[in-house]
Amino acid sequence: MATYHLGMATILTLQHSAVGRPGRLGLTLRDHGFKLDVQRLDKHPDPANVTLDGRQGLIVLGGPQSPTDSSAWMRHEIDLIKRAHDAELPIIGVCLGCQLIGLALGGSVGKLDEPEAGFVDVDVVIAGQTDTITAGVPWRTRWFNSHEHAVTELPPGATRLMSSERCENQAFHAGLRTFAFQSHIEADRAIVDDLYSTERSLFERCGIDDAELARSADEYYPRFADVADRLSVNLASYAFPFSALIGS
Repeated sequence: MATYHLGMATILTLQHSAVGRPGRLGLTLRDHGFKLDVQRLDKHPDPANVTLDGRQGLIVLGGPQSPTDSSAWMRHEIDLIKRAHDAELPIIGVCLGCQLIGLALGGSVGKLDEPEAGFVDVDVVIAGQTDTITAGVPWRTRWFNSHEHAVTELPPGATRLMSSERCENQAFHAGLRTFAFQSHIEADRAIVDDLYSTERSLFERCGIDDAELARSADEYYPRFADVADRLSVNLASYAFPFSALIGS
């Protein structure tokens, strides 16, 4: 009989700002036995030295940068996404990460007519209603958002999972294990406050000031947190196969 032991599978995690932390998604993955290797390529002395070697997945988090930035470190991130996707490694993108996945896989990204910020109604579309990753996610939830760019055209072969009034491609699934979310599915309460503090002008353009954020967070955050936790567990359970944790 074969014997197995649990290892510590490592997920390369690309962070782009001090506030854009892995949050609840990171905690859930750690609870499921994964280790996060968090890297800031925008601060790295030699981004090309950050590779997928020995990594069992890739997370690309949000950030204030434009997805069309042509800097060397961002080009390397897009290349890492392409490599991970071609290798069928699990990939999760959030906000900026969602947009970079869209670009890396052949889609298009552009500016919205109006930014999308705060707790926004997001619908699970028909394809998402039967996808394992969105199992148990209500068909309409107020997800936390903070962005003015979005994936305007899905990559070839990708499937839209969620949509909102201002952002048609709120979430999509590409290939075997690539998942992209425009909403801040990772945001705990501290991240919500930090994103508002650092992107205040974007929120003000959406009519959200300190009082409105506090009111909406009191009303919508508890339900958002429950649903985001469910989605995080789904991702940890189904996007990242248990076999990645087993050594023989």
